[in-house]
Amino acid sequence: MAKTKRKAEKQSSSDARGRGQAEYLSQTRREHANEIAEDYVEAIADLVTEVGEARVVDLAKRLGVTHVTVNRTVARLQNVGLVTSQPYRAIFLTDKGRTLATACKSRHETVVAFLRGLGIPERVAEMDAEGIEHHVSPETLSAFKRHTESR
Repeated sequence: MAKTKRKAEKQSSSDARGRGQAEYLSQTRREHANEIAEDYVEAIADLVTEVGEARVVDLAKRLGVTHVTVNRTVARLQNVGLVTSQPYRAIFLTDKGRTLATACKSRHETVVAFLRGLGIPERVAEMDAEGIEHHVSPETLSAFKRHTESR
């Protein structure tokens, strides 16, 4: 009887850890999907500004992915209302996509300026900002901005 109870308690504990891990991994996947969406809308906005449109081939080149990956991601971005596109046509941001792109660009520029203020070389600051910008809290970003503006 005691052996069965211990086995049941051990299984219950294992189930709880499994649920916790599943929740954590699910959250990580959602955050990663958000990072990708942010990178895409920022790249689309940049391409539209630079050359007037964003094409699949241009996005693939800029983001270092295949055209198949771009097509799949653009379809997901369409489903959440961030972009519009038609087969063999350019990709455009919706109002929601432009708002997100503007916020992402501002956040990126703030992180780069902060890193540059610490003496980090431009190229390294740009590369580091690509990772930091997706994980920085609003409070930390605000502190970066205050520090940069006070210099």
